[in-house]
Amino acid sequence: MARPAKQQYQNPKVAVIQSAPVFLNREASLAKALSLIDKAADAGANIIAFPESWLPGYPVWLDYAPNAALWDHAPAKTMYRQLAANAVSSGDATLGALHESARKHNAHIVMGAHERCGNTLYNSIIYIDPCSPDFICHRKLTPTYTERLIWGSGDGATLPVIDTPYGRLAGLICWEHWAPLLRATMHAKQQHIHVAQWSAVNDLHQIASRHYAFEGQTFVMAAGTLLSHDDVMQGYDSLSAPEPSVRELLNSMRTPDNGFYLRGGSAIIKPDGNYLVEPVFDEEDILVAALDLSLAEEGHLTMDTDGHYSRPDIFSLTVDERAKKNVVFDSDSS
Repeated sequence: MARPAKQQYQNPKVAVIQSAPVFLNREASLAKALSLIDKAADAGANIIAFPESWLPGYPVWLDYAPNAALWDHAPAKTMYRQLAANAVSSGDATLGALHESARKHNAHIVMGAHERCGNTLYNSIIYIDPCSPDFICHRKLTPTYTERLIWGSGDGATLPVIDTPYGRLAGLICWEHWAPLLRATMHAKQQHIHVAQWSAVNDLHQIASRHYAFEGQTFVMAAGTLLSHDDVMQGYDSLSAPEPSVRELLNSMRTPDNGFYLRGGSAIIKPDGNYLVEPVFDEEDILVAALDLSLAEEGHLTMDTDGHYSRPDIFSLTVDERAKKNVVFDSDSS
């Protein structure tokens, strides 16, 4: 891949949204997202980021409900059906509303969502460009542990870097930040601003986010969700047709002593690995900061993993960015 030409970018103001969605309710979560975007834009944000699978909520039942992984378990199957019904897909009204909000505020929105393609769900980052309605996403390449019960695996065709007036923008999801070859791929794409989407940014995830910032000499917007037991139950009950068996499964989740399944922990990190905005836990917030992109350029004096601190005579990496289809019809070529 050719290196991008150097150009002048504006220093942006960025915002990380730390708030609970209306759990499993896409329409109500969308309405809440639009209100939060309005507030972030009023604070002057040019780039607004949400956490992992925020729309309509990280599947905490996989971690906390004792019977979530039982084979042929009726409540788990019903919950999956309802989740699929509340996922987003290319060209739908939900993404249209987010694009309209981005256009209204002239802001880039980075949304974590359950994305449906065909009959499969993906854990996806959706990039909303105010100047383009095109569907641009990154699908998590390998769902982590029990996440494989509900999400498929992405491919190399969904590793975009978005060129914005405020720098080159990209992101990864949760434990992708522990994948060395994936990190190397993204660093080679010369990003300035990285959205690190997490379910919550706990201590280990803080380390990964700060490491990514220094290794890539990029600003990192670490985005984590706040989610309590009450958020889960009230969100599910807001659906037009909640199922008693699913409600019972959700209510069976063991609840941590502090009442939160997800504690937030969102932060904004400088290219030197230090915090620009310290982590916030256990409360809703919109973290806002102005970025000085020159800090990333200065940092390359000592660290450029795709340049002077690499050894291409010893190491090489080939990345297949072609979309993969299980079935290809002859008519596709026309």
